[in-house]
Amino acid sequence: MNAEERIKLFKSQIELEKQIVDTAETSAKNIQNEIVRQLILGIAMDSRKHRSLLKTLIALHEKFALVEEKLTDQLKQNLAEHIRLEKQAVDSYQKILDTLEDEKEKLVIRFILNDEIRHHKFLKQLQENLVEKLSFTDEDYWDWAWKDTEWGGGS
Repeated sequence: MNAEERIKLFKSQIELEKQIVDTAETSAKNIQNEIVRQLILGIAMDSRKHRSLLKTLIALHEKFALVEEKLTDQLKQNLAEHIRLEKQAVDSYQKILDTLEDEKEKLVIRFILNDEIRHHKFLKQLQENLVEKLSFTDEDYWDWAWKDTEWGGGS
């Protein structure tokens, strides 16, 4: 499948996710049970997230160009902090899950825990596969390739 076909596919999925959000929000308005209503709205939030991720995939094909400047140290620090917090959330939800006996509570906490595990893994992959690669600029490459040669100014 070429890039144009993938973009078309991603756009159709964005529309499907929008329909899911609209349907969930419409049905939630008519649900009196607060537990069921909130769980349905949680699914709608996930579908919003899916739309955002699909838009990211489209941007990779339509707009993405290798960054010429290094990503800021602040961005790297923020991502590292986010990864740390997600790991903390994983650990704390696991501890909560270990203390619960009620199966309904366990179901919800297990669902949240699984999300937090995915978030943590995703952020680590983002850091390794995108942030670190984008931080390696052409200038870095030439510095790395030539600085230690007799022509590149190495000692």
